[in-house]
Amino acid sequence: MAPKVLVSDKLSETAVDIFRDRGIDVDFRPELGKDKVELLKVIGDYDGLAIRSATKATEKIIANAPKLKVIGRAGIGTDNIDKDAASKAGIIVMNTPFGNMTTTAEHAIAMMFAVARQIPEANASTHAGKWEKSKFMGVELTGKTLGVIGAGNIGGIVCDRAKGLKMKVISYDPFLSDERAARMEVEKVELEDLLKRADFITLHVPKTEQTANMITAERIALMKPGARLINCARGGLVDEAALAEALKSGHVAGAAFDVFAVEPATDSPLFNLPNVVVTPHLGAATTEAQENVALQVADQMANYLLNGAVENALNMPSMTSEEAKVMGPWVKLASHLGNFVGQMTDEPIKAINILYDGSVADMNLPALNCAVIAGIMKRVNPDVNMVSAPVIAAERGINISTTNQSKSGVFEAYIKVTVVTEKRERSVAGTVFSDGKPRFIQIKGINIDAEIGRHMVYTTNEDVPGIIGALGQTMGENDVNIANFTLGRADVGGEAIALLYVDNAIPDTVLAKLDATGLFHQVKALEFDVV
Repeated sequence: MAPKVLVSDKLSETAVDIFRDRGIDVDFRPELGKDKVELLKVIGDYDGLAIRSATKATEKIIANAPKLKVIGRAGIGTDNIDKDAASKAGIIVMNTPFGNMTTTAEHAIAMMFAVARQIPEANASTHAGKWEKSKFMGVELTGKTLGVIGAGNIGGIVCDRAKGLKMKVISYDPFLSDERAARMEVEKVELEDLLKRADFITLHVPKTEQTANMITAERIALMKPGARLINCARGGLVDEAALAEALKSGHVAGAAFDVFAVEPATDSPLFNLPNVVVTPHLGAATTEAQENVALQVADQMANYLLNGAVENALNMPSMTSEEAKVMGPWVKLASHLGNFVGQMTDEPIKAINILYDGSVADMNLPALNCAVIAGIMKRVNPDVNMVSAPVIAAERGINISTTNQSKSGVFEAYIKVTVVTEKRERSVAGTVFSDGKPRFIQIKGINIDAEIGRHMVYTTNEDVPGIIGALGQTMGENDVNIANFTLGRADVGGEAIALLYVDNAIPDTVLAKLDATGLFHQVKALEFDVV
C-alpha cells in the first residue's frame, strides 16, 4: 500500500505534485491547520504530515497518530511541533533550514533602508495629501557602520549585501573564527563594542536561553546615540519596552521590527512611535522562499517514506535503518559529548577533533561526526540538525578532524571529543555500556565513570578535604536532590572534578552559593537531551 501524506497547511501545488508523482497518496487540506478538532480526527490515517506554521503538531495530535512516521516542516522554525513527543513516538521531524535565507536577509536590508529614510511615514503622509518634505530628513547608509549580531547563514548574507552598500561591517558572534571573519571582510568585535560603535544594528540569532532578551535596557544605553535597531530574527531578543523608552528619549533614532515577543502582535510598546517600522513576520514571505521550502520538504518526506533516507532531521541522524539499530546509543553518546564541550566553551571554536577507538571506529562515522557537531552547536542554535551542523561548522571556518584506531584500552570502544580554541583545548570521552546507556569516562584527562542525566552540575577544584561536604551541604540546604555523584582527580592534591546528576534544573542562586565557598575554580550547570 502506498504511503499516505496529509498536507494541512498552505503549500505549493508543485510540492503536492511531487508526492503524487512519486506514487504517494496525498490529501491537500490546508484548512486543517486551523481546525484542531478535525485534524485530531483524521491524523490517525496518515504516514506523513507536511506543515508550515499554522498547524500545531502537539503531543495530543501525535498521540492520536499511530501510523505517523515523519513530520515535515516547510521552513526553519519547529516551535509548533512537540519534538519530544515525536521522538518518543519514533516520528522523524524534518525541516528545511536553507530555503529562505536570502529572503530573510533581503527583508532585513529593506527594513534598514525603510528606517533610514522614514519611508513608511513619508508614504502615509504623502497619501494623505500632505507635502512634508522637510519633516522626513533621512540618513545615508554609505559609510555608516553596520553591527551584525550573529554571522551565520542569514547574518552572513546581510554582511555581504552591506559591503555592497559601502558600509563598514562589524560583527559579534561567539562562533565566528578569525579566519572566516577575514574571508567575509568583516571586523569581529565583542557585543559591547558593537553596541557603542554601530550606526545600524541588525539581529540574526536564534532565540535561546543565552539570547532571550539579550538587548536589555542596560545594553540599549550602551548604543551609540542616534543608532537604529533592526530585528528580523526572532521575537523576544529585545526588551521592547526599554527600546520604546529609548526611542521616545531620542537616544535611539529608529527601529525596524519584523518579529515580536508575542505573536500575532496586536499590541506592542513599539507600535505608533515615530520612525518605528513594523511588519507582521514577513522575513520568509516571498514567492521564491515559499516555493523553495515547500519543494524541499516534499522531496525529503518522499525520500524517507519510499527509501528510508533521512535528510534535515532534527531528532535523528542520517543513516540506514540497519545502522540505526546498532548505532542509536552511540549517536546519543556523540551528541552528549558534543553538548558537554559546547556548553563549556564560550569562545570561537577553531577545530573539533574526534577520536573513535575500538568497535565504534567501524561504524558510520559521518553520522557520528554530525551528532558531535550538532551537540556542540546546540547551545547557540537549538534548531541545528545532523545535516545542517557540518555546513554551519564549515561556514564558520571550524576544522573537523577524525581519527579512528583499534582497541587501545580497557573499553571495547569509546569516543573522545576535543575542542580547540585560541585560548585552550577541552576534551571529554565516553562509552556505551552493555545496558545501552552512554556514560562519561574522562574529562580533561581525568578518569571518571558518570551516568548522564538531564540536569547536571560540573565543578573543578583542588583535591583538598571538604569538597564533598560543601557540595552535599549546599545542595541539601537548597532542596536540590542528587541522583548520582561522581568524583575524579588527576593525582593526590592535584586538580579534581565532580559531576552531579540532579533531579531538576539547579537555580543560579545555588550555583552562586557554591562559588561563594571559594573552594571551586569553576561551577557550571549543564543540561542534556535525555529521553
